[in-house]
Amino acid sequence: MMIALAADHGGFHHKERCKSLLDELGLVWKDFGTDSAEGVDYPDFSHAAARAIQQGVCDRGVFFCGTGIGMSMAANRHRGIRAAACQVPEAARMSRLHNDANVLAIGERLVDWALAEQMIRLWLETPFEGGRHERRIGKIETEK
Repeated sequence: MMIALAADHGGFHHKERCKSLLDELGLVWKDFGTDSAEGVDYPDFSHAAARAIQQGVCDRGVFFCGTGIGMSMAANRHRGIRAAACQVPEAARMSRLHNDANVLAIGERLVDWALAEQMIRLWLETPFEGGRHERRIGKIETEK
């Protein structure tokens, strides 16, 4: 599985830590930036990483910013992207189980690294339940 990583300045440190976690898990990743904690515009990085998922270059993404909200909003502008901004492990798990989220967005200012790591691990290992949820996901796509 190829994971797209993206962050703005507010999520830079978590993104860098995430690389080590993904290496530990034996997963391949592609970093779409940013490459420092200097101020940047989150849509630039969210759009680039979301396009890579859309085009099949990456399978899923983990995006970071100050709150996770901006990165998820930008990513969700892309057809086929289901980005979930999560702050607790149960939300990350349910985003996969019921929503087949292909992007997890985490806010570095809201979630410390220990909790973020727990959420990422759980999100990566949780399969999509399918069934009745497939119909609902289909309805998301019909509105774009």
